[in-house]
Amino acid sequence: MFVSDRPSILKVTVVIGFTTALALSPLSVLQAHEHENDGTANAEGKTVTGEVVDLMCYIDHNATGEKHAACAGKCIKGGGPVGITSAGKTYLIVGQHKPMNDELAEYAGKTITVKGKVAERDGISMIENAEIVKK
Repeated sequence: MFVSDRPSILKVTVVIGFTTALALSPLSVLQAHEHENDGTANAEGKTVTGEVVDLMCYIDHNATGEKHAACAGKCIKGGGPVGITSAGKTYLIVGQHKPMNDELAEYAGKTITVKGKVAERDGISMIENAEIVKK
């Protein structure tokens, strides 16, 4: 009987299929995460009315209101974290997996309403997929 050292076509096909599946599986998980809230984030969301704050100054020294609005606007426009504070609760605000600083900088120190999905972990609250509610 003749024995070959070469792998059979079936073995090669199984190995290639398994390797391809392993290589592509992280991409499918990422895609599922990116689209898990398509069309439902605002339906399950929350509406919050409060003051837009630059979180660095707000957390560090409770800077709020009109007297801090110009500084907060500069910090937000410069890329600092932006939030909304309302009734003793403060939220980090983000858009669809990206900051909303350009949209929110003009509202620094002012009261607005935002709508989005609330997520919380380790005492930090965030409104994601946020939209500014126009009156």
